Amino acid sequence: MSEGTSLQWGGRFATPPDAALLAFGSSLEDDLVFAAFDVLGSRAHVASLAAGDVITTAAAAALDDALVLVGDEVLTGDFAAWARASGAEDVHGAIDARVRELQPGYGEWLHAGRSRNDQVATALALYARDRAARGRSTSVAIARRALAEARTTLDARTVLAATTHWQPAQPILLAFWLEAVAEMFARAARRFERVHADARAFSPLGAGACSGSTLPLDRERSAQELGFSAPSRNALDTVGDRDVALDLQHAVARALVAASRVSEELVLWCTPAFGYATLDDAASTGSSLMPQKRNPDPFELVRASAARVAGAYAGAVASTTGIALSYHRDLQETKSLILRGTERGLAALDAFASAFAHTHWNAEAMARRANDGYVVATDIADALIARGVTARAAHAAVGAAVARAAAEGRPLSRSDLAAIAAATGIEPPFEAPLDALASVLAKRTIGSTNPAAIRVAIDGLEAELAGEVTDPFAAG
Repeated sequence: MSEGTSLQWGGRFATPPDAALLAFGSSLEDDLVFAAFDVLGSRAHVASLAAGDVITTAAAAALDDALVLVGDEVLTGDFAAWARASGAEDVHGAIDARVRELQPGYGEWLHAGRSRNDQVATALALYARDRAARGRSTSVAIARRALAEARTTLDARTVLAATTHWQPAQPILLAFWLEAVAEMFARAARRFERVHADARAFSPLGAGACSGSTLPLDRERSAQELGFSAPSRNALDTVGDRDVALDLQHAVARALVAASRVSEELVLWCTPAFGYATLDDAASTGSSLMPQKRNPDPFELVRASAARVAGAYAGAVASTTGIALSYHRDLQETKSLILRGTERGLAALDAFASAFAHTHWNAEAMARRANDGYVVATDIADALIARGVTARAAHAAVGAAVARAAAEGRPLSRSDLAAIAAATGIEPPFEAPLDALASVLAKRTIGSTNPAAIRVAIDGLEAELAGEVTDPFAAG
């Protein structure tokens, strides 16, 4: 068979591949997203070949020059157009073909001692490292934005009724809610950091198809060139391992779950029924029919993207469950799910960060509803317990008082406190919080909504984030 310009195989075949089946097996469109990483891996492979005296110094220089040019073409977009026109199966074959075109003769040496199996694994590890850094950066930015807003609103003591089951539960400060958002994204940042660290551990390059190489490749040199700690220890495991890429997608999915949960709250907060928040025009959309509409579309799309990315992650994991050791072509579908889910997820995370920065808080609307739903009931029960009443008796007495007040259409009052004290046998005076701010100020525990506790939490998380800034990514 006469080998095509972009195919890296064909010598043992008598006829060309079926064009439709070749197209079915192509992953080029998915692969183009990490063309730059494959170029880096190819340059490291050239260094490994040269260090092992597999190729001459002249060949190494020529190959590296060609790869630098391909890297430039990747950045300009010229390479993508060339690769599509070449009919390549994947980005790896396209880069190889382009190098052979740029360096006839020398280009024939690029794939010596290398399989697409270790090539894909290497590119995925480099991709995971890059995207983990991006995900972490966005997550930290969101956390810092939330902390800055928390510190500002803490001084104003903006109070609102927290909800459980979307029913009024207990009073909190808006700063407490914002610090909670920051905690969610700080955890997301830590997950991305772990992915980044794992993606720097072991280099797949030089593992070959499944058993290593008889050529004297300098795997330690190529690992060092790419910023890995060491070459991988087992070629059979290496070529089929997708753990780091799956962990990346998991970190993206989890960060987007956090963004989706906050988005759900903000979608409701932006409705007139709540009125707790408004979005700038820059983050809102209108209706083609209804002139009055201001829709929080970015937050709604983040919710949907979270579901989409979670589904892609589940599919990617499931696609690996029936695969034996070493490489199998099923992993091409795994790669596709990882790449598509990760790219969409990071785009959605960026969109959330932008929309969140365009969000403003309506303290008056929050304050107007901060006492709705008898949200101080738990504080009254706690006050009874502090006076020696059992938890169950306190719960029953306050519940009865709430039922009476609700039937009469009024809030709880001092007369209710007196009645509760009499019903439980407490000597007067009996005092307990009767408004939302008093409830907030009465909290005593670490991690509570008391302003002092919130300030400690903000200071602690800010220090943690500041310490992370130069830690895992200083080495690139």
